[in-house]
Amino acid sequence: MNRNILSFTLRMRQGLALLTTLASMTIMLSGCGAETNVKKGDQFYAIGEYFDASAEYKKAYSRTAIKDKSKRAERAWKLAECYRHINYNAKAAGAYQNALRYHYPDSLALLYLAQAQQRQGDYKNALKNYDAYLELVPGDQLATNGRLGCLQAPMWKKKPTLYTIKKEPVLNGRRSDYSPALFGDEWDQLYITTTRPQIESGEISGITGIKSADIWVSKKDEKGKWEQPTSVEGGLNSEYEEGACCFSPDGRTMYLTRCTFDAEYPRYAEIYTSTRSDASWSTPQRLQISKDTLSSYAHPAVSPDGKWLYFVSDMPGGMGGLDIWRVALTEHGMGGAENLGEPINTAGNEMFPTFRPNGELYFSSDGLPGMGGLDIFKAVCDSTGQWKVENLKYPMNSNGDDFGMTFEGLHNRGFFSTSRGDARGWDHIMSFECPEVLQTVKGWVYEKDGYELPEGLVYMVGDDGTNLKLSVRGDGSFTQEVKPHVRYVMLGTCKGYLNHKEELTVDTSSVSREYVLQFPLANINVPVLIRNVFYAFDSAELTANSTMALDSLVDLLNENPNVTIELAAHCDYRGKDEYNQRLSQRRAESVVNYLLQHGIADDRLTPVGYGESRPKVVTRKIAEQNDFLHEGDTLTEAFIKALPDTAQQEKCNALNRRTEFKVLRTTYGLFDLPVKEPKQEEGDAAKDKDKQEAANNKEASAEEKKQAGQPVQ
Repeated sequence: MNRNILSFTLRMRQGLALLTTLASMTIMLSGCGAETNVKKGDQFYAIGEYFDASAEYKKAYSRTAIKDKSKRAERAWKLAECYRHINYNAKAAGAYQNALRYHYPDSLALLYLAQAQQRQGDYKNALKNYDAYLELVPGDQLATNGRLGCLQAPMWKKKPTLYTIKKEPVLNGRRSDYSPALFGDEWDQLYITTTRPQIESGEISGITGIKSADIWVSKKDEKGKWEQPTSVEGGLNSEYEEGACCFSPDGRTMYLTRCTFDAEYPRYAEIYTSTRSDASWSTPQRLQISKDTLSSYAHPAVSPDGKWLYFVSDMPGGMGGLDIWRVALTEHGMGGAENLGEPINTAGNEMFPTFRPNGELYFSSDGLPGMGGLDIFKAVCDSTGQWKVENLKYPMNSNGDDFGMTFEGLHNRGFFSTSRGDARGWDHIMSFECPEVLQTVKGWVYEKDGYELPEGLVYMVGDDGTNLKLSVRGDGSFTQEVKPHVRYVMLGTCKGYLNHKEELTVDTSSVSREYVLQFPLANINVPVLIRNVFYAFDSAELTANSTMALDSLVDLLNENPNVTIELAAHCDYRGKDEYNQRLSQRRAESVVNYLLQHGIADDRLTPVGYGESRPKVVTRKIAEQNDFLHEGDTLTEAFIKALPDTAQQEKCNALNRRTEFKVLRTTYGLFDLPVKEPKQEEGDAAKDKDKQEAANNKEASAEEKKQAGQPVQ
């Protein structure tokens, strides 16, 4: 949603009271000239339509006699407040100065004037007015922080950080574009909130003077360049304000902000969800965070582990203005809302939370010391649950509003939005990058001889205390930062599949490095091909080239100790049926013997030779790799002989000559009772010994008789 509209939520509850208060006030106003303009302006202001209200207040001010100082002061103040809400900082500063010149009695005029001057980079005059306000209201935190920001900002500009920023013309239109959000397995989609004139639905907003915001998306082309953004297809956008979206870690759910409107009442922002099906998003559904219907909920952000939904609200119990809150996301719904408290939240406004995948929280605030307007801050939570907050300084921050970051995976690069350099206060999207040495592991979870498993999970344990559960993206991949000198054990899992373990020890490096791991999971419901198992010609003897594949099978069985398998060998149609069956049986037994020699229990293995009786059925994967085959084809002798090309025939014969396994049980050892040998009493053992000696003596005597030629009984 439009951030200027959200700023209105600061006075949402006051707006309801204003409707009643202003109604009584306007009874005393005359029905002509400036008074009529004031009345109209008050009506627009009460429902948050600041742009329309400013036009009426401006007329009223110009029509008010100079000698009528109190009315001039009041109308200048109202005009300034409208400009402040819609981010017209230069006009706001001029209007506040007019209000003070005519002795407007509220000291807030000094504070807001100082803030408007700071947002223009006029730090010298902003300091003077902060000091003047602090003389009247000693210790005010907003003024104190604003004053400190004015002192720090020039120094930050002289010593910029390592961040580099660049405006992205292709992503920006002729109005405000902001709150970028990267999406996709390769971060090749960028969702933005826009108010550009090309928006099809919606009229000019009485709040901002521009069209209501929609969510648009830009995609990378084949050369990796961003394309012109277009409206998201489907029912995501409406006649209302939509924007400031984010995505769940698995990419299946979008959280977005929607602000409906009413001609007579203040409008409230709410969070909605949309689910992804194929390539489109569903019609958003309202997410009820609280039963409080008089507060706003906006700017959603999901924690990297998917356990928390962070959001912005003006609900009771906050610290002033807009605060950042969070609720737990569980299988049974949402928990109660928690305010993040200090040092994140202040008496000002904290907005636009977002996460870097490593767990760092980024947000914007105008209540903490900064360069002006909204500054971007980084917050890191330590082991005790305490937040450490850091201003990103210049050039990420400016005297304008800087907010709405999004990261390209684990890298410290991506996009953000800013109003810097735009006299109209409109926002634009810029890219950023900060050099760093980053070590990551990228892995894929997929079915053996099949496709990716987006439902997979990877459990990651490190000897530094790391204990993570990682969801995978739509292509079955995941990326996670790793630390030098740490040994990690990672277990790939998916319902209906056997587990697969990988180990990784991270080295020290002065350059960024990405480790790559594969997690092929065996389906427990269908036979699984064992690749690269080779036998001598017309023999059951395993060749040396089979060692790696068979060792991997040993590892798989050790990683899944409760599994028993049928080890099956198959032949092609050439040769006699009986011979092929015997050969395949001997080959299956050869593999089982190898497994036995490497510590696998005998009762977990069943060798079976099927000869040529079970020809291969073509899978979708095989069909993709062989254009002359189709999914579901059965490679019988008749089918193969009907192929016109001998190379195709031989390919099919090779597919039939295979070694595979299928899971028989997944409960081995879980319910089996150990077989105990009967315990012999001491006396019984002695009797058995005597019997054995007697038998031995008898055999010896018989042998002697035989040698002597005597008859034996």
